[in-house]
Amino acid sequence: MLARRFLGCIFILTVIAVIGAFVFYQFGARVLLQQAIPKGHYVAPQASSGPDYSQSASWVDRPGMATSDAAWMPDGMAEVSGDKPAATFFIHPTTYLETDRWNAPLVPAGQDEARIHLFVRSQSSAFNGVSAVWAPRYRQAAYGAFLLKSVDASKALDLAYRDLLSAFDLFLAANPGKPIILAGHSQGALHLSRLLIDRRDALKGRLVAAYVVGWPVSATADLPAMGRTACSSPDETGCVLSWQSFAEPANPALIMDSWIGTKGATGIVRQRADIVCVNPLTGTSRGSAPDSANLGTLQPSADFATAASYPGQVSARCDKGLLLVGGALPRVGGFVLPGNNYHPFDYALFWGSIRADAARRLKAFSAK
Repeated sequence: MLARRFLGCIFILTVIAVIGAFVFYQFGARVLLQQAIPKGHYVAPQASSGPDYSQSASWVDRPGMATSDAAWMPDGMAEVSGDKPAATFFIHPTTYLETDRWNAPLVPAGQDEARIHLFVRSQSSAFNGVSAVWAPRYRQAAYGAFLLKSVDASKALDLAYRDLLSAFDLFLAANPGKPIILAGHSQGALHLSRLLIDRRDALKGRLVAAYVVGWPVSATADLPAMGRTACSSPDETGCVLSWQSFAEPANPALIMDSWIGTKGATGIVRQRADIVCVNPLTGTSRGSAPDSANLGTLQPSADFATAASYPGQVSARCDKGLLLVGGALPRVGGFVLPGNNYHPFDYALFWGSIRADAARRLKAFSAK
């Protein structure tokens, strides 16, 4: 039943994402903006209305909860039990697709809530072999906040980030001395980039690696402010892994047009040539690997009833800031975004290799 819900959510998510991107390509940015921008202006919530992270209700998953999305494993693979040497802080991507407000409720309804569990299950589970996973709820910015630059959008993103910063501080206090893995996707990766800067000192000597996936990171405009570098070897620790998955021919205009030319925390203007690409199959910056190097791609059955991890299916190589994928790509029909953008599958394509990467870096970290 868990696998059925998992794959059903994948289907719904990708359909919705494709519809939005199709409208953009066919009818232009103006129509999409009109449809996506939340109604009215941002309204600041009452100061006392934020999440209380001392309560389990403010978490999608954390150790000790009755049920765990992060403990999910593909068919044929047993859940990992016992104490874990590390702790992972995972930030899920945008799941709120409504336009009635600028920030989602802490616990949204219906499919918006189902998508949260989908991503925590299918993405954060890559780290459950070596770490306990903490995945906070947060008042995420609605997806329309990413389509324009405005005071309302900035305030919505700031509110989401303040929630996450509060959650992270509790996470740190609950895991004194433990090695830390950071991971996020899309909006989660955006907030993770900011957290790496604001908690730079607290992470000193404790970070195994940061998986900032599905959001561009600049080697010159962003990484220096974090005090980090892109991972250059498979067993390097304290470094950042980042990638954006595209099949060929790739058209990243939807992303690049709004990112290139903006300023990073260093004050340097972001450029295409500076985008970090760490290949999850090699664990190296600007790496390349054949499909035989892939340790497991999540693949649903034809009826979307089950999911399994298949090795040796998908190749990947970094090219001009993008991760170009090939080989036996998952059977997702027309649910890939225009421009051959495999954004919804940034983790699923490499689930087994991400799992091995985290274990390898933790082993190197512990050996120091």
